[in-house]
Amino acid sequence: MSGILIDIVAVAVILGFMILIHEFGHFAVAKLLGVRVEQFAIGFGTRLIGFKKGETDYRINLLPLGGYVKMSGENPMDERTGDPREFLSHSRWHRFLIAIAGPFMNIVLAIGLLTIVYMVHYEHATYMDQPTVIGWVEQDSAAAKIGLQRDDVITRVEGIQNPTWQELIAKIMLSPNQPLSLNVSHDGQTSQKTLVPEATGPSEMGFGGLEPKHVLEVTDLEPGMPADKAGIRIGDVMVALNGKPLLAVGQMIDILKQTKDQPVSLTVSRDGQMKDFTLKPVLDDLGGADSQRYRVGIGSMPTKVIPLSFPEALTHSFDTNKKTSVLILELVEKLVQRKVSMRAVSGPIGIAQAAGEAAQEKGWTPLMELTAAISLNLGIFNLLPIPILDGGVILFLFVESLMRRDISLAIKERVYQAAFVFLVLFAVMVIYNDIRKTGMLP
Repeated sequence: MSGILIDIVAVAVILGFMILIHEFGHFAVAKLLGVRVEQFAIGFGTRLIGFKKGETDYRINLLPLGGYVKMSGENPMDERTGDPREFLSHSRWHRFLIAIAGPFMNIVLAIGLLTIVYMVHYEHATYMDQPTVIGWVEQDSAAAKIGLQRDDVITRVEGIQNPTWQELIAKIMLSPNQPLSLNVSHDGQTSQKTLVPEATGPSEMGFGGLEPKHVLEVTDLEPGMPADKAGIRIGDVMVALNGKPLLAVGQMIDILKQTKDQPVSLTVSRDGQMKDFTLKPVLDDLGGADSQRYRVGIGSMPTKVIPLSFPEALTHSFDTNKKTSVLILELVEKLVQRKVSMRAVSGPIGIAQAAGEAAQEKGWTPLMELTAAISLNLGIFNLLPIPILDGGVILFLFVESLMRRDISLAIKERVYQAAFVFLVLFAVMVIYNDIRKTGMLP
């Protein structure tokens, strides 16, 4: 099966499942509260297939761009008959429960999926929850410009005291070209510095140019690349390159930029013995002309892989989703403030590529983790206070509760029209950026 076809199938399955879960939340609560549901649809437009059971038409439509649950009297512009089973005949509390049920189901699904994954395969980089001890600073990077050095410890980033590498990396990525206030401990003395991460890559996320201090164990070898051909093994510890102590993968990348395709000598420690290997780097394209660099095919990301008990898995899943939710909301805030590029947002093409890559990885956990991430994003996105979305419905209900009366239909109609235009333009922009990130557009 070709890569594009795998991407299409994977994203269709994932998004179809997400939409089904989301709309089932609305459907189940509406039915429970006695609201008549006329249609339960996946997709929009012309009906392709389906069946009718009771008063509900279960259908799959032509355009696979979402889904909906159509409830009697749901549209404020429709004429109301006063039927107690119409959506607008129910109390605002009932309407709130129906509106929030869809995003709630997506968030619960994200927590549930990660819990299952962690009970089987809890994997995370060993340094991500460790203190931010710097192991390498890239030459001419943002970190180098403010004088950060190996063995420095970042004791504060913005309002976070004693951050972990996970917290620091997240702050850097979400702050391209924006100043970050740091407290740095160097030789027992603490100073305050301001780091301005550079916007890099297709998504223009922040990059600081610093790496954590950790043992450079070989954790990944690309088949057919120079390191694999030379006899390097998983578990080897990289010690030196061309006779110089090797401190970080970033240092290796810098050296290979200078040596280019000239052979290099890599010294590794294996079973307590030092071994030397000669590698001839190759120029590799990592996704566009700007991403070409000389490589040997070695990855060093020491990880812990353990199964967790159900209580531990649930706790870790909840914590992971909570942290991710905060990052998503911070990203939205910075998008509105224009501090982060729209390229940071992935649309259907970007999601399809990620889904295809996850589907081709070994085991089912990568696809489950991606599905959980998409489900969480979908749940939070739908809670944004934008009319047409569930969050917009909740906002209207909140305002009407304060006013103690319904907002006029004329105002709602204008607001819905403006929101529809906004969402269409937003979707076009996201898809355009997706295409640009593939390199098909300048």
